[in-house]
Amino acid sequence: MSQTTELRSSEPRTSHRAATSARAPHGVPGWLVALLAVASGMTVANLYYAQPLLSSLRDVFHITTATAGVLITLTQVGYVIGMLFLVPLGDRLEKRSLITALLTVTTLALVAAGFATGFPMLLVASLISGATSVVAQILVPFAASLAPDHARGRIVGRVMSGLLTGILLSRTVSSLVSDIAGWRVVYLGSAVLMAVLAVALRAALPKHAPTTTVPYHHVLRSTVALVRTHPVLLRRGLYQAAMFGGFSAFWTTVSYVLTSSPFNYSPVGVGIFALVGAAGAAIAPLAGHWADRKLVRPMTGVAFAVAAVAFAVAGFGQHSIVLLALAAIAIDMAVQTTLILGQHTIYQLDASARARLNSAFIATFFLGGALGSQVGSMAYRAGGWGAVSAFGSALPLLALLYWLTERRAAERKAVPVSE
Repeated sequence: MSQTTELRSSEPRTSHRAATSARAPHGVPGWLVALLAVASGMTVANLYYAQPLLSSLRDVFHITTATAGVLITLTQVGYVIGMLFLVPLGDRLEKRSLITALLTVTTLALVAAGFATGFPMLLVASLISGATSVVAQILVPFAASLAPDHARGRIVGRVMSGLLTGILLSRTVSSLVSDIAGWRVVYLGSAVLMAVLAVALRAALPKHAPTTTVPYHHVLRSTVALVRTHPVLLRRGLYQAAMFGGFSAFWTTVSYVLTSSPFNYSPVGVGIFALVGAAGAAIAPLAGHWADRKLVRPMTGVAFAVAAVAFAVAGFGQHSIVLLALAAIAIDMAVQTTLILGQHTIYQLDASARARLNSAFIATFFLGGALGSQVGSMAYRAGGWGAVSAFGSALPLLALLYWLTERRAAERKAVPVSE
């Protein structure tokens, strides 16, 4: 059998248990969807726990503020490494065993972080936990593979709502736990949760056979090839890079606004404000419904427009907590909408390569998020909150202009467009 044939093999074989679950509404039992959503949220939260802890870590390890910030950078670098080199294994290895192994490593890394005796030890542990926390990005295509075509958008939307809630609540949880019990408990508590998840997922998930048997380096090479083969994959990745860039710029710098006059919030207060953004996660199931109704393209354009307007509202709301809160909710809803619609689109490109498609998609927009966070910080230092708001509005507007070329590009290259 040729490599191309193996890479584009048929839908994965599942156990009798998975076949039984297919008789449930939407093809997947509700309890399993809930478990996948909770697991996705808990694992991705590991990337964000450290953000409210930097001042405490700076004092504990007697380092500078800039040095403490390296912790966030290395955690994110670890995640990108995991996206590029671990997530594609979801097509090459049996998924349940892969998920269990990654969560085991995550647990050990978080324990090491919690007992770190020096900052270098904490950096290495965070790099490893960041890389293995990509379990969330293996679970999402896993859910997509279990769901029938007519309900895939809704199932993925529900799982993604859990993942996005984990992102938005992680800072709040970290702030509150560290304020009550200290920063070490944040890491050790997450380690316990990862161990429990490893056991629960091992027991609950159906066995899911690999979709390809080619060597690992061929899998990695094929991931790059997918970007060239499917122009829609790159397009949706760039759409989301713009949206996630604005999202990251907002949440990286809004703490500066909230801790200054007239708000003067404490770090815990900033963490509680993040709860407002969690309301945006409610849009995920609805976005999945739009995807199933073949409204991907129009709702993508609407989301870009909403995000641009929301950043303008945020700019006017520098001295109004109500306007800032409304902007936060609208931005999060818009970002989550385009994310769900994008994943629904790419999962239809090649059923045998969903893990690799997700790897390329997430890596593309995660880079946009990293750049958005950095440029947002620079904009704040240069021009204050107004400059951040202008930058945030510009990104979805650029995406909207690119969106207007979608049908023309598809007609010229004879490739499919979003519904």
